[in-house]
Amino acid sequence: MSNLHTPFRYDFVGSFLRPQALKDAKLQFQNGVLTQEEYDNIVNEEITKVVKKQKELGYHVITDGEFRRTFWHLDFMWGLEGVEHKHTGNGVRFNDELAVLDDTYLVGKIKAKPHPFVEYYKFLKQFEDDQTVAKYTIPAPAQTFQQMIVPDNYESTRKFYKDNEELIQDIAKAYQDIIKQFYDAGCRNLQLDDCTWGAVVGDAAKIRYKASGLDLEEVKKALLKVNNLALEGKPEDMVINSHICRDNMK
Repeated sequence: MSNLHTPFRYDFVGSFLRPQALKDAKLQFQNGVLTQEEYDNIVNEEITKVVKKQKELGYHVITDGEFRRTFWHLDFMWGLEGVEHKHTGNGVRFNDELAVLDDTYLVGKIKAKPHPFVEYYKFLKQFEDDQTVAKYTIPAPAQTFQQMIVPDNYESTRKFYKDNEELIQDIAKAYQDIIKQFYDAGCRNLQLDDCTWGAVVGDAAKIRYKASGLDLEEVKKALLKVNNLALEGKPEDMVINSHICRDNMK
């Protein structure tokens, strides 16, 4: 295990553009041309290459580029008990261009289970050396909370949670469990990616949440609370940092 201490004075978010070989393989896998094993082998090869590049550039942090994910945030949520997803062609508009996202919603109470991201981390961990630390990135607890209270999900969430407080507590407990899973796998640098704060500023945010019967200031308090609760009891020698994205939806 690396003895380097994070965070460093400079770092990177951890997500990289997919190489063409990976995009081609993804399409072939979806069309049944590649088997799961063949596709996984290509993903492993591309991760190995991007880690090598990070080391060549002199970075002391290495990531897998998030190459195993379809979406930067939703894939993690799919690894929680009680969460389901479906491809419906819906999404979020960026400068009038639709970014297609799977609908991700609750079908039960949120609980932790052995998370696939921990297994993904173990593959990355093998490349760690005395000059590098293997960092893994996951969406912040606030991101999961926000996903379940957006207008499209609000009604379905209330089938399982009578109020936000109960939802916050379950998300926090699930994250505490998964943080321990990462720690037990040797992870000492975990990054929480959080775009929620860019979505709770301005008049548009007030209107959006008011439509769901939510007070924006209370939502902000809930986002902060779920993040802080998730970190309670974290191991002292584990660095958990945040990447706060202000978004690009100008």
